[in-house]
Amino acid sequence: MAIEDDDIIELLFDREQNALEFISQKYNNYCTAIANNILNNKEDVEECVNDTYLKIWNSIPPNRPEVLRTFIGRITRNQAFDLYKKMNAQKRGKGQIAMVLDELEECIAGDNNPEKILDQKQLLEAINSFLGTLSKEKCALFVRRYWYSDNIAEIASRYGMSENHVSVSLNRLRKKLRAYLIERGFEL
Repeated sequence: MAIEDDDIIELLFDREQNALEFISQKYNNYCTAIANNILNNKEDVEECVNDTYLKIWNSIPPNRPEVLRTFIGRITRNQAFDLYKKMNAQKRGKGQIAMVLDELEECIAGDNNPEKILDQKQLLEAINSFLGTLSKEKCALFVRRYWYSDNIAEIASRYGMSENHVSVSLNRLRKKLRAYLIERGFEL
């Protein structure tokens, strides 16, 4: 019997440990796929997913997510990126994530100088607004690459496109995003 997300959230608020079992049953494959796209190592993925469950336990309460799947996905993604950074702190790998980050770097430059750090909430709102201007297909390509970190071949296969078509489309989308953000006053 499948349990509804609202019921899982209530179990978490009641501090019922079986809530994590329900989350694992319902979302383990989802979390594993997200973590694997970023980490690409079975042991690291398992560690990330376990850390995700702990983070969920520690986050609900006080948080009450509107969409549990999105909440879990965001935590998994953040945990995976944190683990990736930790594992690659001394050397930058040549894996999929390095390529994804390099691609986005041309649109959204990072700067550790506090005076130059963009308000992340405003940037996120601008990116979401940009995604709202795209066709469903273009938005899906962008999200698969830059949220789920799918590689070009996976995206091409998923949408029945050539790898070249996907690469060219993503390149154009990054240029559009850059122009869109500059037009709205973001310094890149």
